[in-house]
Amino acid sequence: MKFIFHEEAEEELNRQIDYYEDIQPGLGEDFFEEILAAIFRIMKNPSAWQKINSGHRRCLTNRFPYSIVYIYEVNKATIRIVAVKSQYQKPGYWKSRKF
Repeated sequence: MKFIFHEEAEEELNRQIDYYEDIQPGLGEDFFEEILAAIFRIMKNPSAWQKINSGHRRCLTNRFPYSIVYIYEVNKATIRIVAVKSQYQKPGYWKSRKF
């Protein structure tokens, strides 16, 4: 199984890493590791996470208040990451993103 970031999701992730790194050196790396751990949980069992609409699911991170919004393409064995979303962001802002 593989995972692919939507361009805007990758930009979000990089901005958030920079934000946490500015707060405290090393915190950005901790954030990135937490995101990767969530992605690996998704890859182990992609259908286990909460459906938020007909094609999207979300997986919450443990340490930081974020979720990963993704699409699981069974026939391609691919996780398409649509957003790396702060829980404080407007819900559904990512819905217009297409792969």
